[in-house]
Amino acid sequence: MFTLSGKLLLLAVYGVAAGSYLTALPLAPDAVHWVRIVAAVLLGVHVLEVLICFRQVALHKGPLFDSVLLTLLFGVLHWKPMADAAR
Repeated sequence: MFTLSGKLLLLAVYGVAAGSYLTALPLAPDAVHWVRIVAAVLLGVHVLEVLICFRQVALHKGPLFDSVLLTLLFGVLHWKPMADAAR
């Protein structure tokens, strides 16, 4: 349950950040600015996660590209359950 709610929260942050570039949102400009910063920091951390935890990322049953993309979006919420199942 935590994994699903975490993934939904991350998608919401990324969606608001992406949507803020496409249209005016009914949020304060400072809030939009901080959401964009949070989304950028999360993506940066997830890039590092792909590099550091590549062995766990490669445990995905599907194509490696999919696993890398999912790790960029969800980070530890994607690769940690696979690594635990592989043990």
